[in-house]
Amino acid sequence: MARALSTIAFTPAVRARQTEEGSREAYAPLDLPEADSGDRLGPAEVAFISERDGFYQATVSETGWPYVQFRGGPRGFLKVLDEKTLAYADFRGNRQYISSGNLTENDRVSLILMDYPNRRRLKVWSRARQIDAKDDPNLIASLREDGYRGLPERAVILTIEALDWNCPQHIPKRYTLEELAPDILALQNRIAELEAENAELKDFLKPTP
Repeated sequence: MARALSTIAFTPAVRARQTEEGSREAYAPLDLPEADSGDRLGPAEVAFISERDGFYQATVSETGWPYVQFRGGPRGFLKVLDEKTLAYADFRGNRQYISSGNLTENDRVSLILMDYPNRRRLKVWSRARQIDAKDDPNLIASLREDGYRGLPERAVILTIEALDWNCPQHIPKRYTLEELAPDILALQNRIAELEAENAELKDFLKPTP
């Protein structure tokens, strides 16, 4: 954790709560000038992001209500443009436009990227810009993944304000079918081998007429 997280997330109310619960002293070093800024992507973050096929995104409406949704796509659809910038193609969905509408009034957005099998979680605080597909077709083309049928309506450009690798303690282990595919294939092959061996054994034990 780093200074940018402390600046954004540790509001007076949060700091007061930390004091009540006895954790304020542990987090106090994040406020020091020499603490790592924690607002730039490094090799570990870039590699992690490139492997994700979805993330949770939070925006806030002009009436103060948070809205969290899952954004999915082909693996790596969330692109790293540079150490301070992420971007993704916003594909057409149910056309409620809640996140998109919220971002027109409040550009703050938070992401949580999950790696369930390895119990890892990356949190990102950022500022968002939306660029309509017709206004920058080259940008949209650079964010598309070959073979993916989703229709991009706009690009969302995220300027990073803070990053945090979160505690894995309570993250459950879960696997997608894609992640399980090698193990499933190995089991299927082993079952086929056993079935063949069983058939041979039956032939061997079959009574001679």
